[in-house]
Amino acid sequence: MQTLILALLLAAVLVFFLPAVQDRVRGALHARPAAVWAVPFLLMALFSGAAALAGAFSFPLAVLVLGYTAAPVACAWAGGAGFIDRPAALDFGAILLLWLPLEFAAGARLVPLPARGFLHSLAYGIAILLGLVLFTGFRSFPAMKYNLPRRRSDFGLPVAAFAITAPVLMVVGIAIGFIPMPHWPAAAATGGRMAGAFGVILAGTALPEEILFRSLIQNLIVLRFGASWRTLLGASLIFGCAHLDNGPQPLPNWRYMILATIAGVAYGMVFQRASTVLSSTALHAMVDWTKHFFF
Repeated sequence: MQTLILALLLAAVLVFFLPAVQDRVRGALHARPAAVWAVPFLLMALFSGAAALAGAFSFPLAVLVLGYTAAPVACAWAGGAGFIDRPAALDFGAILLLWLPLEFAAGARLVPLPARGFLHSLAYGIAILLGLVLFTGFRSFPAMKYNLPRRRSDFGLPVAAFAITAPVLMVVGIAIGFIPMPHWPAAAATGGRMAGAFGVILAGTALPEEILFRSLIQNLIVLRFGASWRTLLGASLIFGCAHLDNGPQPLPNWRYMILATIAGVAYGMVFQRASTVLSSTALHAMVDWTKHFFF
């Protein structure tokens, strides 16, 4: 049941790739802006139902989730509905309110240990879905590139970027002690498992992170301050710093931050040149998959 719930949530995120869905959501929220306030209650109900199935429901947790989803909506509401060319400070505030509570596992003490992994994944999916509703629908920012590939180069860009970036990440990662020397995958890693793992990494890690760090953070920084190497580096550094609290090395993990910042530059450059966020997502997945099986 937990897998089914996460799969349905992923399907809701993926359906936003369809222009007709974005147009319907955008049209509804622009015509009746107050309808956006229904979204936190719907997402809270979804989370609470899933928590109940996992034996982890409590009223304090439901209230926390309602507050978590309502706070970014309040920021977007203050800016108003419509097609927005230049983000305001509250738009960045909305992104921080979506991201930071998850980054620091806010409310984890309210969740029984066996259900934490499932509910954290669910909360991450809810955050991404809410971000899409707010920024493709309610605020309607351009250049989010949340669409299917439109050019042949969208397929070649991640492959070319991987060929350039992977050796750099390998050399730097080994030099600073973040990864060991490369090795062949373990005997248990069959072709089917490796292919399946790529799909899991693509959908469960690469796509959500690319929506957050490229379609939202990098895009809004560029819309606010202009496209330059400074804004690319700034967005990449934010991405790198987001990995300071990740293992396996002691925290803060500066080794992971360095590698993630370098990777973020590559992901950001592909995002800038492609017509779709799926190009940087593919590169991100290839990097993570290679690290998982060969280092």
